[in-house]
Amino acid sequence: MKKAYLVMACLVAMPGLAAAARPVTFEDMLAMRRVEAPVISPDGAYVLYAVRQWESPSRDPQRKEARSQVWRVSVADGSTRQLTFDEAGANAPAWSPDGRFISFLSARGSSGEDRRAQIWLMPADGGESRKLTDSKDAVIAYEWSPDSKRIAFVSREPETADEEARRKRGDDRRIFENEFRRSHIWVADVAAGTSDRVTEGPVFGVRGTPSWSPDGARLAVAAAPTTLVRDDRSDIYLVDIASRAADKITTNAGPDTAPRWSPDGRTIAFTSETNRNPEWPDGTRTGTVVNSRLILYDVASHTLKDASSPQFDLLAGDPVWTPDSRRILFTTGKSVYREVFAYEVATGRYEQLTKNQIVTLGGLSRDGSRAALLLESATAAPNVYVSDLAMTSPRRLTTVNPEASEFALGEAEVIRWKSDGVEIEGILQKPVGYAPGTRYPLLVVPHGGPTGAHLNSFRVGFGDGGQHWAGQGWAVLYPNPRGSTNYGERFMTANIDDWGGRDFRDVMTGVDAVVARGIGDPDRLAIEGWSYGGYMTAWAITQTNRFKAAMVGAGIINLVSMYATNDMPNYLAGFFRGVPGAANLSLYLERSPLSHAARATTPTLILHGGNDERVPIGQPMELYRALRDRGVAAELVFYPREGHGLTEYFHQLDRLRRQFDWITKYVERRRPTSQ
Repeated sequence: MKKAYLVMACLVAMPGLAAAARPVTFEDMLAMRRVEAPVISPDGAYVLYAVRQWESPSRDPQRKEARSQVWRVSVADGSTRQLTFDEAGANAPAWSPDGRFISFLSARGSSGEDRRAQIWLMPADGGESRKLTDSKDAVIAYEWSPDSKRIAFVSREPETADEEARRKRGDDRRIFENEFRRSHIWVADVAAGTSDRVTEGPVFGVRGTPSWSPDGARLAVAAAPTTLVRDDRSDIYLVDIASRAADKITTNAGPDTAPRWSPDGRTIAFTSETNRNPEWPDGTRTGTVVNSRLILYDVASHTLKDASSPQFDLLAGDPVWTPDSRRILFTTGKSVYREVFAYEVATGRYEQLTKNQIVTLGGLSRDGSRAALLLESATAAPNVYVSDLAMTSPRRLTTVNPEASEFALGEAEVIRWKSDGVEIEGILQKPVGYAPGTRYPLLVVPHGGPTGAHLNSFRVGFGDGGQHWAGQGWAVLYPNPRGSTNYGERFMTANIDDWGGRDFRDVMTGVDAVVARGIGDPDRLAIEGWSYGGYMTAWAITQTNRFKAAMVGAGIINLVSMYATNDMPNYLAGFFRGVPGAANLSLYLERSPLSHAARATTPTLILHGGNDERVPIGQPMELYRALRDRGVAAELVFYPREGHGLTEYFHQLDRLRRQFDWITKYVERRRPTSQ
């Protein structure tokens, strides 16, 4: 067994060793360790968390693999201890409710096609771990029973022996939208090490993590009839462990998700989105854009209560019960932050507990006196914190990225401007060493979604390269136009039937506002975005020639072909009056950047995952052909094996370098960095 290290979280500053802050590099961005999944021990004394970073495997030092390991930090003194070391990595740590064991997921001991994550257990104070499950497919999610004797876990239905043999010899095929390996629930006996399957059926695929009843007799789960991404018909079921019976308790046509049983056993809380749109022949529906609501199910009376309120006009996040069953905590986006809210069951009142914070809630101690959190800000990388439930004075426990103290960071300012009389918000990241009165090149970064939002977060990491731009003398604008979440349902739905309309005006008036303040240089503007941000970038270059360079990442170009070929046509149809046809085809075409490509003059870099099913690879090809055949400078780069986002190290590094080189070449006439 490899000896565990004991590492103190506090770093002692040595006189005379302070170094001048330096600009952030591409390598710095990818070297940042990501903190995940903080969970506090039942007695509130320790917090488990996972740290994810790029590492080179011993079998191939030239490669880079993203690997997580489990750590533990003391609430009393902040001392940290790494608990797992295997090259297979480990994630999703949890405590047994009695505090005796630590569990995690790891694919250790397997390789190649047989590399499947299983549940592993170790004593709470560290030591040898043992594998609990031997599932034919990977364990996706799991939950301890209240008495710590069992664990319910979710895994895909295993292949039959014939299916496995045919796949291995290459005698396989895929029938589009007609073959589903659904996820089901097994229950593992911790002492015996055996597992029993408890859910079955061709129209029952589990989604998310199951929740135990306090008596350990039943599980509350969300399940859907298919595995299609576009099928959001998930309902809540109560599964009896002994009889295997599954009773559906919801009838909503939209998604019901994240059920959590109250500690007193009387109530199940979950989130729900109403969908009253037309049903399609296959049983799915046109997508809908609404706030998710908190719903309470009374276990005794079998009745549902809609806990939504006009005073709370935001998305309800996954519920976390307090131990006394009186309140439900959750996080949700508000403005450019992610805040903690509490819902009081008796009064139906919502209360905001944090203000101007970006919080990930990691669970509560048994007595409810402490909560584990992740907190970050524009100037501080994410770290593990502990707080009481008032959330007024969180205390930092870890320093996962101590090298971040070396970085010179551009100031991030939350700004507001008017567009069509509506107040729009965004984040303006200023260059390092910003001098008032000096104009700087300005990069505009529309966000994805469109149902998403920019947060005032720590921008040292993979993506648009925020703080690297700041270190190179650029200002960056992150606008949250109409159609964004975090500002209420009316604001979120304001771009239905209007992609490229109000949202585009909101982006451009934001550019005007930054120029009017004397910060942005109107002659040195660039734009880049990914997914819906890629759509907005492609739309921008076909509507204006103000931008000297652009990067379209995984962007939508032709809404008609996008509808017919992507994996979420229902979602797209929700913005354009349903399935394309005689009544709405003109709208699909009018709001497609391809229809206006003859206006484009902006040199455009196009980046795309080679296996993207969300925005299929025909989309970038259509844009590339439309630009090149009109004499516009364009370059199209595919990243092999990648889906809608880039997950491999060298692909991420290439994106950061390539987009910087392209944009600075045309805006500032810079020479390219080494690629």
